[in-house]
This record gives sequence, structure tokens and C-alpha cells, in this order.
Amino acid sequence: MQALSKHKLNFLFSFSFFLIQIVSSTFLSVLTLIAISLGWIHNPAPLFMLVIFIIMSIFSGTLLTKLVGKHVLKPIIQLNEAAHLVSQGNFNIQLEEKAFGKEIRELIRSFNIITKELSHIETFRNDFVANVSHEFKTPLAVIEGYVTLLQDETLSKQERQNYIDLIISSSQRLSALINNILLISKLENQDIVLDKTTYSLDEQIRNSILSMEKFWSEKNLNWDIEMEGISYLGNKNMVSQIWYNLISNAIKFSSENGTISVRLSQDDACITASIQDYGTGMSPETLDHIFEKFYSMDPSGTHNGNGLGLTLVHRIICLCNGEIHVESAEGKGTTFTVKLYNDNQKTEVSDDV
Repeated sequence: MQALSKHKLNFLFSFSFFLIQIVSSTFLSVLTLIAISLGWIHNPAPLFMLVIFIIMSIFSGTLLTKLVGKHVLKPIIQLNEAAHLVSQGNFNIQLEEKAFGKEIRELIRSFNIITKELSHIETFRNDFVANVSHEFKTPLAVIEGYVTLLQDETLSKQERQNYIDLIISSSQRLSALINNILLISKLENQDIVLDKTTYSLDEQIRNSILSMEKFWSEKNLNWDIEMEGISYLGNKNMVSQIWYNLISNAIKFSSENGTISVRLSQDDACITASIQDYGTGMSPETLDHIFEKFYSMDPSGTHNGNGLGLTLVHRIICLCNGEIHVESAEGKGTTFTVKLYNDNQKTEVSDDV
């Protein structure tokens, strides 16, 4: 909606002033006639009464115009100017919610809510672009650097292989980043889970552990696993992302020769899975932000990651009508507990009974 120009608002103000003068003059004329007819004014001097009438009319009209301008037109003018600034991209505007009339106050309140939300969206967009740019820049710089080094014909076979391995690793990191961004973008615009099938949840978790054998074998990690045989109705590929990311984090932040505990159980209310490590743990500040996009649990950069894994996990669990809870302490490790409420499964059981 196009904002009103200042010329139109000035015309509206002048017209209001003229209209109020007419109304006040008419009102005072009627009062004067009533006073004369009732005998409240005897033998009025026409000229004197005319002067008094004009003065009172001007005074009352000016007073009324000022009140209307202050309490009615001024907030509209401010709202118009603020809307013009918003159209230019300035979202850091908040107006005082003081005006004559409930409708105008609600209009200003709605405007403030809109600008506040727009400001949050703009901040998020800028942060998202900056973070994506940074995450893309790092592996691309590594790839470019080692490709340049590979052009050196004096390199030994071992050096050449090391550079190739680093290029492959950076390429995989870049590929994972792109896939996560695309998947999160898809899930954020999705409200229901499609392609549901019934499958073994405990088997899926075991397969996730085995798929990362290379990484936990290098750290000589031990596994403490207790899982019930549970069938789950859900999107198999989507849910596998939960276990992959949680187990991957447990491996990353576990100490050498450490232990990772995995539990899976079911009761009448829900399916509960927990993955616990006894590694570095997290600070309270980190716990407050771990599900945010691009938030790194490891600011030092010691462990590879793009800060999207737990964001992805959180979104998938929400889509699956579930919950995720985190308990952690620095130096003592972290426990992620996932609760999945399979309504369809509970319905089938009750029907059989």
C-alpha cells in the first residue's frame, strides 16, 4: 500500500481545521440564539456580540483543531512516515502506542509487531548468508590450495596422496553442507511426514553405528548398547538422519578409549532413545543455542562440522511429533534423549485388543 504524501496529509489537516471552525461557529451561533430567546442575554449589542462570537469561534476552533491534530492526525502522520522508512528497508522502527481511538492504537501495535518481525527476519537472513558464505569459503579454499600444490611435479607420491585425501575430505564436507542446507530448506516448508513405512528402529540405530565404524575405531571407543526390538512407523530415511547426527556428535566429542551408551525402550506413551557420551560436554551457553543454524559446539574448529546437524535433528523430531532433550556438563559428557510418539502404532494396538 502506497504511503500518503505530505501534501495530502497537510490538505487533510487544513480541511479538518476548516471543518472544525464551521462546526464550532454553528454551535456557538445556536447557543447565542438560545440564550437570547430564553432571556439570558438582554438587549444585546449586535456589534459587541459579533466580536465576542468571532473571538470565541476562533479560540474554540483552534483549540479543537489542536486537540484533533495531536490525538488523531499526528499518530497517522507518524505512521505514514514510518511506513515510508520501512519501504526503504529500515525495519528498526517502533512507534509509541498512544493515540486517540482504539482502532488507531491497534493499528500502531500491529505496525510495531510487523516491523519487529521484519527486523528479526532481516537479521536472520544476513546471518544465514554470512554463515553459508563462510562455510562454503573454507572447504573451497582448502581445495584450491591443495590443487595448486599438486601442480608441483617434484612432490613425492606420499605427499601427493596426502593432498588428494585432503581435497576429498573438503569435497565431502562441502557436499554434506549443501545436502544439509537443501534438506533443512525442504523440511522447514513441510508440515507432515510422507512415505511412512514400518521398520525396525533398533536395527536402524545399529546400522548407523556400523556405518561410522571407521571413526570410532580410530579413537578405540567402546559401546554400551541396550535396545529393545521396536517397530516404528515413519519415514525411514528422514529418521536415520537423527541417529547419524547424534551418534556422529558422540564420536566427535568422546575422548580416546571412551565409551558411548545407547538405550532404546518403549512404553505405552512413547519410544525413548538416548545416546550418551562421556567426553568434553557443553557449557550452559552452548546448550541454549545448539539447535540454531550454524551454531558450532566447537568454536576452536578442532572437530569438523557445519552447525546444521542438530538443527536438522530438531526439525525432523518436531515433524515426527516427538521431543528431544539434552543434558550436558563440561568435562562430563552429553546425553541426548529422543522421544517419539507413534500415534498410528498405538491405534493399531488398541484395535487388536
